[in-house]
Amino acid sequence: MKTITPLTSQTDLTRHGLWAGVAAYFIWGLFPFYFKATASISAVELVSHRVIWSVPFGLLIIIFRHQIGEVISALKKPKTIALLFLAAVALALNWGMYIWAIQQNQIFQGSLGYYINPIIYVLVGVVFMGETLSKAQGIATALAFFGVAVLTIYGGVFPGIALFLAITFTTYGVIRKKVEIGAMPGLFIETLLLLLPAIVYLLWVAQQGTLQFTHLGTKMDILILLAGPITVLPLLAFAFAARRLKLSTLGFLQFIGPTLQFLCGLYFGETFTLAHAVCFGSIWIGVAIFSYDAWQKNKKVKRLMKPIG
Repeated sequence: MKTITPLTSQTDLTRHGLWAGVAAYFIWGLFPFYFKATASISAVELVSHRVIWSVPFGLLIIIFRHQIGEVISALKKPKTIALLFLAAVALALNWGMYIWAIQQNQIFQGSLGYYINPIIYVLVGVVFMGETLSKAQGIATALAFFGVAVLTIYGGVFPGIALFLAITFTTYGVIRKKVEIGAMPGLFIETLLLLLPAIVYLLWVAQQGTLQFTHLGTKMDILILLAGPITVLPLLAFAFAARRLKLSTLGFLQFIGPTLQFLCGLYFGETFTLAHAVCFGSIWIGVAIFSYDAWQKNKKVKRLMKPIG
């Protein structure tokens, strides 16, 4: 009988993290369709609904996975709560800006923000966490940076939305990597910390007579209620991946999301320029180099793994 070595176990964890990351970014890449369908609702109200409906949906998952004990334990640790609160704030700011960008027909700006994000991940990983890049990864990073720079400079518009999205989501990812808590319990506490402000805001909007929920028909109400699961599921997958992958690897998975968003931008009729073409081509060449390098390393790992017994 073969015994699983520590190396094999680590490889399995990395593979599971990889698939979780791919799933998260794929769902996020298709978000423009959802936020276009709910464009009649203000960005702040929609963020509030995402928070409110994520709490009961997240609680169901917590109960199903028997993780109530982990949530209670985390709530007793002030440092954990403080870090999760900071992560929650970064996440809420990111949500709000992204929704607003889509509503303002700025899908390419949103896409650019998530193209920039991996570069910031890599920089944080190398500068602050001591991670190293291979030569191939360095070339891939340079190509990605070149593509983003061309799109930014040649486009002639300061990418304020893009930079805001990149910085806030990188902040979220870095904090989550440092918090000693499971993916779902951490996410549940984050939404729980945002619950009261979200409820207060919706009550205030209702008092002003501008609340959209229950006033735009059954179809829109259903879409709003779906804000819970479509928020929780990809974030759960992302948090799972963030605990198992290097920041540099997690960063390059990010290209899945903005590429799908970019295609959504084309679908919704946003202008495609030469700068977009150069950026898109450069980044995917970089991703191909990075993926090939990872594949080669995986082959070496498999050669080193030997069954015991």
